[in-house]
Amino acid sequence: MVSARVIKAVIPAAGLGTRFLPATKASPKEMLPLVDKPIIQYVVEEAVAAGIREIIIITGRGKRAIEDHFDVSFELEENLRENGKKVLLKEIQAIADLADFCYVRQRHARGLGHAILCARHLIGDEPFAVLLGDDILDAKAPAIRQMMEIYRRFGGPVVGVQAVPRSEVHQYGIIKAEPMEPDLYRITDLVEKPSPQKAPSNLAVIGRYILTPEIFEALEETTPGKNQEIQLTDALRILARKQSMYGKRVEGVRYDAGDKLGFLKATVEFGLKRPDLGESFRRYLKGLAL
Repeated sequence: MVSARVIKAVIPAAGLGTRFLPATKASPKEMLPLVDKPIIQYVVEEAVAAGIREIIIITGRGKRAIEDHFDVSFELEENLRENGKKVLLKEIQAIADLADFCYVRQRHARGLGHAILCARHLIGDEPFAVLLGDDILDAKAPAIRQMMEIYRRFGGPVVGVQAVPRSEVHQYGIIKAEPMEPDLYRITDLVEKPSPQKAPSNLAVIGRYILTPEIFEALEETTPGKNQEIQLTDALRILARKQSMYGKRVEGVRYDAGDKLGFLKATVEFGLKRPDLGESFRRYLKGLAL
């Protein structure tokens, strides 16, 4: 019997980050800083705030910096201690204590679906969350927690969605769904990057999922596409035909931190919210001759 509690999260982080070259030639895109924290730390903190304590990060070659970031740094901590920087020391120590981390290397770049398959032996028969690092969600209640509530009620896979302008549906996976109640839908199909004329709705899939173990069989059934990649959307379509699947309209502001413009927007808005930087930064922006 599948558990009603979600205590594990998978964070795929094996991508090459080609949209941010040359910055990502030797550094993981997940370690690009939003103000003073790497992108992936925001995602981990969202999962932890939702009650998840086991974090499985799917990595690849050249991603060792991610493991080092969430590990203890004895030399740095000792330096901060000797220099009396107690506040900064406490902040650094808290990073390693956020959760229990496990790393799995995706040896071949075969898509998001394959990355999730790499975690199968660590998930077993439990439900689990998937959080994509490119999507940063600024919300009062953690986005993944909003979806966990739906899973607790209905027991089926939950896909996070947000409404987008019709002119932008070709950039997203779009759900075909029947309304159940405000902000909740029963998904009957998913369409990857449809034209505005053929899109079944304007509800776009964002990088948050609650999945059940049945997704692994669906991924194995999925025919690889371009570059032999296994796409999660294709597996979700298979799963939606076999069991009830739900779309939760997530409350909060989403930033596509995997896109240069989205990353800049997030940097500005997160900077403005900082108590130590916000007011000075706001004055600076107002003074620009735009």
